[in-house]
Amino acid sequence: MEWSATGRVFTTRTGEPLDAANVRRDFKAIVKRAGLKPEWTPRGLRHSFVSILSDNGVPLETIALLVGHSSQATTEAVYRKQLRPVITQGAEAMDHIFADSREGDALGSVVD
Repeated sequence: MEWSATGRVFTTRTGEPLDAANVRRDFKAIVKRAGLKPEWTPRGLRHSFVSILSDNGVPLETIALLVGHSSQATTEAVYRKQLRPVITQGAEAMDHIFADSREGDALGSVVD
């Protein structure tokens, strides 16, 4: 087989672009050699990546950029479950902020 120079970084042995089947097959072999559970997939790895970033407070805009989405809306739609902890943290922060305000009757004095 002759090498085909395509300018790509990750290719088949002949230099052709990888397709999804190539990636899944090679990833499965790597997982097996590493002694990991065979359920791991490239998709699962990507979702783990998003979860780790989200859990550590990386902004949604940055996550969208890192996973190659053209908009945050795509990232939110695809990774809804992975992003939930950040949304929960935001809701808990708001509860804390407003609970503190009510305790000191700060809202009452502003509204009056």
